Amino acid sequence: MRNIKDGPSLRDFVESSIVDIPNEESVPYVQDIRGENQKVYFEIYGCQMNINDADIIWSILKSHGYKHTQSVDDADIILLVTCSIRDNAEQKVWNKLEMLNGIRKKKKKNSIKIGLLGCMAERLKTKILDKGKLVDVIAGPDSYKDLPRLLAVTDNETAINVVLSFDETYADVTPVRLDQDSVGAYVSIMRGCDNMCTYCIVPFTRGRERSRPIASILDEVRQLSDQGVKEITLLGQNVNSYRDLSQSEFVVPTDMQTHLAKGFKTVYKNKKGGLRFSDLLDKVSLINPEIRIRFTSPHPKDFPDEVLHLIAERPNICKQIHLPAQSGNSAVLDRMRRGYTREAYLDLVYHIRNILPDIYLSSDFIAGFCGETEEEFQDTLSLIDEVKYNNAYLYPYSMREKTTAHRRYKDDVESHVKIERMNRMIMLYRKEVEKLNKVQIGQHQLVLVEGPSKRRSEYLQGRNDGNVRVILLSTVTRINRHSATTRQIQPGDYIVARIDNANSQTLRGIPLYCSSIIDHSLDKDNDYVTLNQ
Repeated sequence: MRNIKDGPSLRDFVESSIVDIPNEESVPYVQDIRGENQKVYFEIYGCQMNINDADIIWSILKSHGYKHTQSVDDADIILLVTCSIRDNAEQKVWNKLEMLNGIRKKKKKNSIKIGLLGCMAERLKTKILDKGKLVDVIAGPDSYKDLPRLLAVTDNETAINVVLSFDETYADVTPVRLDQDSVGAYVSIMRGCDNMCTYCIVPFTRGRERSRPIASILDEVRQLSDQGVKEITLLGQNVNSYRDLSQSEFVVPTDMQTHLAKGFKTVYKNKKGGLRFSDLLDKVSLINPEIRIRFTSPHPKDFPDEVLHLIAERPNICKQIHLPAQSGNSAVLDRMRRGYTREAYLDLVYHIRNILPDIYLSSDFIAGFCGETEEEFQDTLSLIDEVKYNNAYLYPYSMREKTTAHRRYKDDVESHVKIERMNRMIMLYRKEVEKLNKVQIGQHQLVLVEGPSKRRSEYLQGRNDGNVRVILLSTVTRINRHSATTRQIQPGDYIVARIDNANSQTLRGIPLYCSSIIDHSLDKDNDYVTLNQ
């Protein structure tokens, strides 16, 4: 009689049931598929992660012989990289698909292929098929390596790959930026999310959380540095929980482990060991001290002090933190399963400002979540009033299928109430942020010039350290603080500007001279010493 220990394990059954999704390494015929110079047009919806995804997609397609076009009329393939976070985002895509198919029929250009990619493809694959052949390709966020095969499928069927992966991070794909003229770039450090907030669709469209190996991130940042990029934003659904567990030789000492503070909790077991986000941020910021480093989005729970001290120490890590609150009421936060109370969130804000007195804070808020009463909403208004954010993203709640809220709660706040509450948030936020912006009048700020202003060609626009838009007169300026020589301002320049006007959305500045992150930091230190002597 065989010993049961010799029989198949649970792992054997799990591994035997996994579908082998084609990718460039495991399926040689994907490597042989060529685009034959077909022109690809991208339309990107949603967050910065989708911009980075489009760069990954373009890298894959470019390596297979496809060409990029910025004109939809010139395209052989139209790819929509989509977002599912709110119903409004999806409605825009539905409308775009109807319009594109109308153009395709009108021009009788049935050879044009339309691809629906990203979160909406993952969430609504069945619904999309039920509407007839609106698209030729449906690809989820973890199946972009399979796109050459999907695009090669015959014209009379829809090619689909929406299987989520437990380990795909695209670490072996070097993104190729679609906008080569941009002075900034996004670098994805992780994919998916384990937080399972009750309102959020992300874990169901992007899968479980997995961190990208730190070596591949550093390689990408070095390449961007060599290309002259001046600002890099590290992307993740929850950057605080980044862990490169492949670095097993790096074991975090017990006294350095990040513990949940009072008032914070999590639905999943914290990872231990490996390299954490603070380690990654440290290494990234040292690659080029003249590249600004930002990151988004950290989760308020489990916020590590090491990150705060790095921001305080390194001039090129921007003094700006996105700290999404979602609500100011503890009962609503509990229904949202955010993992913290109002009191814990405020304690964190005060703690951050104690270490970083000049920090710029931004946030997300949802109006009208399931069961939200007027009294509970008032707590959100009072939180906005108390914290005083430099930037905020304010939305009415939109129920998403598959989420815990869809299964457990009722979307019982009427639409007109959601809109009215959102408008009240907007009015309060804009009133407070205008005060914050006007306080900056007279300051000398370092502005990274991005390019011409979208409204007036004689002006340039850029961002200050706090990620606030600054409008500058397009003119010549001194090449440094102590020189009389001047030159024309160019995108990618760091300009010291004196802020002379402000409203709730922008700052206006007078260009004074060109500088650098290091020089501006030294100048500020010297000015501080002079003032205090």
